[in-house]
Amino acid sequence: MELIDNHTHLNDTPFRGKEQLYLERAKGLGVNKLICVGQDPEFNERAVELANEFDNVYAMVGYCPDVAKDYDEQAEATLIAQLHEKKVVALGEIGLDYYWDESPRDLQQQVFARQIEVAHELQLPVNIHTRDAFEDCYNILRQSNLEYGAILHNFNGDPEWLEKFMALNINFSYSGVVSFTKAVDVHASAKLVPLDRLLVETDAPYLTPKPYRGKQNEPAYVHYVAQAIADLREISLEEVAAATYANTVRVYGLE
Repeated sequence: MELIDNHTHLNDTPFRGKEQLYLERAKGLGVNKLICVGQDPEFNERAVELANEFDNVYAMVGYCPDVAKDYDEQAEATLIAQLHEKKVVALGEIGLDYYWDESPRDLQQQVFARQIEVAHELQLPVNIHTRDAFEDCYNILRQSNLEYGAILHNFNGDPEWLEKFMALNINFSYSGVVSFTKAVDVHASAKLVPLDRLLVETDAPYLTPKPYRGKQNEPAYVHYVAQAIADLREISLEEVAAATYANTVRVYGLE
């Protein structure tokens, strides 16, 4: 059985200098590949460095909503150069965040839409963050060209939103939230998402799944995300692993 953590922050401070240890721990639970996610200039650079250092690590780079206010021509030029790196497989994470509101909402929307255009020009998928912003996110995606794929990371929508986004040919990545007892909307949508649209992630070091909730998350724990989905759907862990592995390879064009 093999798993891929398609959204993790191995470039974050808790893992600094201990990346090899966490990669070995991940392999111990069948997590043989992971995608390290950028979100700002520092995280983007570090994601690319880690992808070049470790055979089983890939990277994505992008400007998340928090730093949309810093996106300009020079930022885009640097981003495009990084997107041409061999092991950079997507543009992300990008999107909208109306919870933290670190950048003006109209600017978030503009930068989100522009980065989707860049991804399309480079024939790359996009990895999308949306928090308290489903309506605007949906409207932007509905008007965008998603020919090369899109993934809603840490999807926490209910079945109604699942159906709306499915019509746009979106893929859905579930995090440790799917294991939380009170996440009833997430449970409901995780039961309904087609297996060929399903991916799994940790978003480590955040959103630790049961049975380790309350402790620091790590890529190995995507095993427990997959197990939670298997339990909800009343299918085997092996079936979830096989589907999500194949989907991740296909969507991101992994080797």
